[in-house]
Amino acid sequence: MSDGLPFPLDVAIVVEHPGWTGEDEALARKVLEAALPLAGYGIDGPCEISVLLTGDVGQKALNTRWRGKESSTNVLSFPQLGEDDAIEGLLGDLSLAYETVAREAEEQDKPFEAHFAHLLTHGLLHLLGYDHETRQEALAMEAIETDILARLGYPDPYGGEEPED
Repeated sequence: MSDGLPFPLDVAIVVEHPGWTGEDEALARKVLEAALPLAGYGIDGPCEISVLLTGDVGQKALNTRWRGKESSTNVLSFPQLGEDDAIEGLLGDLSLAYETVAREAEEQDKPFEAHFAHLLTHGLLHLLGYDHETRQEALAMEAIETDILARLGYPDPYGGEEPED
């Protein structure tokens, strides 16, 4: 059982791209285990999250198939919980594209680790039902992300800037 979690969290990771390292796998587990109890929900039983560490080619295929967007993206979330479901069992799947995550970290002048931790947290919140379709939702979700990341020792991923509409 992880510190802070009343029940165990199983994080199943599949690595599909050679850019991802064993340290990235360990970080994914650490971030998700720490972020889950900080996300604002009570945990009702043992939980599972699957993580695919892929590249832009694999991410583009998933994004095209499931979202109709013919491009890669940094993180995709596939929630398994309904709106009123207990927080237990398979929470969902996350997929992250190595090249996109690395490029964004460089463009934003952020350490790769901090950006990766942010995207894992962002994806987890989507699995739990958070969204950012409206400005109010975006502000709420970003506040939770910023709080979780601060507790993990990472800087504000938004740099104190207002969210984009």
